[in-house]
Amino acid sequence: MSAIPQSVVVIGQGYVGLPVAMRAVAVGHTVTGIDLDERRAAALAAGVSYVEDIASSEVRAALDAGRYRSLSSYDSIGDWDVAVITVPTPLHESRPDLTFVERASESLAASLRPGATVILESTTYPGTTEQLMVPILERGSGLVAGRDFSVGYSPERIDPGNPVWGFVNTPKVVAGIDPASLARIQGFYDTLVERTVPVSGTREAELTKLLENTFRHVNIALVNELAVFADGLGVDIWESIDAAATKPFGFMKFTPGPGVGGHCLPIDPSYLSWEVKRSLGKTFRFVELANDVNEHMPDHVVSRATAMLNDRSKSVRGSRIALVGLSYKKNSGDTREAPSARVIRLLGALGADLVGIDPHVEEHRWPSGVTRIAPTADALTGVDLAIVLTDHDDVDLGILQGVPTFDSRNVLQRSDDVVVL
Repeated sequence: MSAIPQSVVVIGQGYVGLPVAMRAVAVGHTVTGIDLDERRAAALAAGVSYVEDIASSEVRAALDAGRYRSLSSYDSIGDWDVAVITVPTPLHESRPDLTFVERASESLAASLRPGATVILESTTYPGTTEQLMVPILERGSGLVAGRDFSVGYSPERIDPGNPVWGFVNTPKVVAGIDPASLARIQGFYDTLVERTVPVSGTREAELTKLLENTFRHVNIALVNELAVFADGLGVDIWESIDAAATKPFGFMKFTPGPGVGGHCLPIDPSYLSWEVKRSLGKTFRFVELANDVNEHMPDHVVSRATAMLNDRSKSVRGSRIALVGLSYKKNSGDTREAPSARVIRLLGALGADLVGIDPHVEEHRWPSGVTRIAPTADALTGVDLAIVLTDHDDVDLGILQGVPTFDSRNVLQRSDDVVVL
């Protein structure tokens, strides 16, 4: 920990920004968290956390200590030493949408002072920090990056719900636009995490994040496509994967599922593919193929579920189908890009009566066309088919006993009523 606590601003108080903010408070910094979602900002100001990895008691303690405040605007931001931008970077019509980064940079520029440091954590393509963010900061402040203030990039590595690897013990890649910026940024994160990993430039750090998630995306696509083929070949893909995982070298275990979701896998590789196409005129074929495979896994789930109903002399139209787990990963309420969205659209278009079980998804994020039901056996009365999309630890899947179920996560014991992806 630095001997001098700093005034820190964290833009975005979601799955990435709130853990950064709370850790900064815990080590002695004073933090202003800004989230333009007034509902989220108000909840945090009242000491209520909506992020599974951060307990409400931790937020209340930070508020009570007087070292954290939650705002929904930049109006009273005041002076600050370090600003960390953790806003979303979605895709819009298959193109990177950096609107949130641009607006955050414009808003910060008004209060930027000599000696301050600005760090971007949002996922983006190589060159964003220096080519997009720096000019906005300079134009709005009248200052010069590198001379008057420091700028850098540090890719987020938050894995919501991971009980082993959290913000503190996951190595943090750091980069600056010049050696002085790198020193300041590494010094700041050295107060927050156990290990920092400096790289030579912001473009290398930006590519690091894209490489990490493209690696996962491609390998998940591999086992997803194998799962589709294995079903046709009459092979148990799960047994083969487990057997291959016994090899102590040259193999890393990935498992199939109903598709990929969250901000990282469906989006990050496309940022890299887009930049390669834009800058080099080349097609990143691995990413394009992985996108195609993973995007169509929900279709495979619906096809298998339809076959199960047909085997029971039922059609999808009019059948009551329970979707178990709507978020994109277990023990999280994050529905961004979740495979459940396409499953819902496809089954809804076929005339299914859809009900859902997911205690983690907030009411205002609950998908339309799906009736929320309690995670109980009684609530499943009259259900013709259940589909396990996400296996939350706090949902007792024993309630599915006796209900025909398509298990896309291989978490149920095989039986006449259970078909596994």
